[in-house]
Amino acid sequence: MNEDTIRLATIGRILRWRWRLLVALAVVGALVGYGASVAVFPTRYTASAPVLLSGQWEDRQLLTQVDIATSSAVLDRTAAALHWSGVSGTTLQDRVTAKAADGNIIKISGTADTPTRAQRLSDQVAQQFVAFATKVSGNSTDPVASATEALRKQVADTNRRISQLAKGADSGQTVESVQARTELEQLRSSLEDAMQKLDQADPATDKTGMVVMGPAPRPTGEAPPTRLQLIIAGALLFFLVALIGHLVAVRMNRRLRTEPEIAAALGSTLLGTVDVPAERPARRPKGGGSRALIRRLLGTDKRWDMPAPRKSGDQAGSRIRYRRVCARLKERLPGAQKLLVVVPDGDETARRAAGQLAAEAKNGLQLRVVEVSVDRPTVPDHEAESGALVVLSAGSWTAEELAGIAEACADARHEVVGIVVAGLVLARPTRPSSQLPDDATLALALPGHGTGGPA
Repeated sequence: MNEDTIRLATIGRILRWRWRLLVALAVVGALVGYGASVAVFPTRYTASAPVLLSGQWEDRQLLTQVDIATSSAVLDRTAAALHWSGVSGTTLQDRVTAKAADGNIIKISGTADTPTRAQRLSDQVAQQFVAFATKVSGNSTDPVASATEALRKQVADTNRRISQLAKGADSGQTVESVQARTELEQLRSSLEDAMQKLDQADPATDKTGMVVMGPAPRPTGEAPPTRLQLIIAGALLFFLVALIGHLVAVRMNRRLRTEPEIAAALGSTLLGTVDVPAERPARRPKGGGSRALIRRLLGTDKRWDMPAPRKSGDQAGSRIRYRRVCARLKERLPGAQKLLVVVPDGDETARRAAGQLAAEAKNGLQLRVVEVSVDRPTVPDHEAESGALVVLSAGSWTAEELAGIAEACADARHEVVGIVVAGLVLARPTRPSSQLPDDATLALALPGHGTGGPA
């Protein structure tokens, strides 16, 4: 697993090299979102009708009225009043919602496939809710209400008894008779005032009034999620999944990128790194069938996670690196005349570097370049070669693949005498003054006498 931190530059390379694939996946996601809007989330419209509840209501009482508004009793009455085919109270449970708003208002919302049906549904539910709530409050069997009614009857009986006592009292003008009649009238007045206050404080008289505050306005837009929202969400989802998939692939990439890791996998010594100018082919090769054509159209025929080409010096500096590698080979194998250069099949950078090495080899050293498949590596048998030199590019092969190449060399009785890592660089124009004579190779390759630092 690659433990390197994922930076913004990595995302930039993904967008640069895989933008065709990302755009194609975003289009696919948009089509999936459109299909979901047609099959799973058809176009819906929502209208809302407010119902005002008079009097003082507590929060829990409002929640009870909200539950009543969406109960099966109200919805069954609504379905019977609408006379819509295939629509029942059970069907309306998914289409009708209610919530308590500020000011003792219950907002009832109905959802349907057209604005007109949504408006009619919400209005009808509001009307049926008010009718049902009024009926329930009229037939209430609340113990408090029953006790209040019984108290009213007792007060009425008491008033009648007071009237009878007042008539039966002495009609004379004595002090005692006048005082008795006065006390009875005061008692009657006190009872009447108490009953008036009781009627004003009775919660049942305050909460029986419910009114629909006008018809529901006809909706002008679709209810979320709209078709456009689903299309955008599908495109964004597929785009992000593809981007995250590329980032996960980077984290899970087991290809070796550093020279010490490559040398350890092959079990040999690094002789140096060489530069290969980055080239853009004028025309991509044809053939390969429809699958290869699709890969070219989507831009997946080339790897995007390769490190960006570095800036290089002129051609003379590049040739110095190749000649140093050849000089180190001569130092390791003084009497060698022939060497086998092993290049992994498909590594174009390494193949070009191996060709340049063969061209730069002097002083009787001959390099024979062979390409070896990493799936089933097979190296030619040992003949006159003094060993094998492995040339490859960094970040292209895993440790298992390189170990397979080393085993193939051992099976063919070739000792891996060294490793050369090739890297792409941005080529610069060749300057005539930078050309080096061929006889300067050994002098530049001697340790401690070359300019430009180690290869």
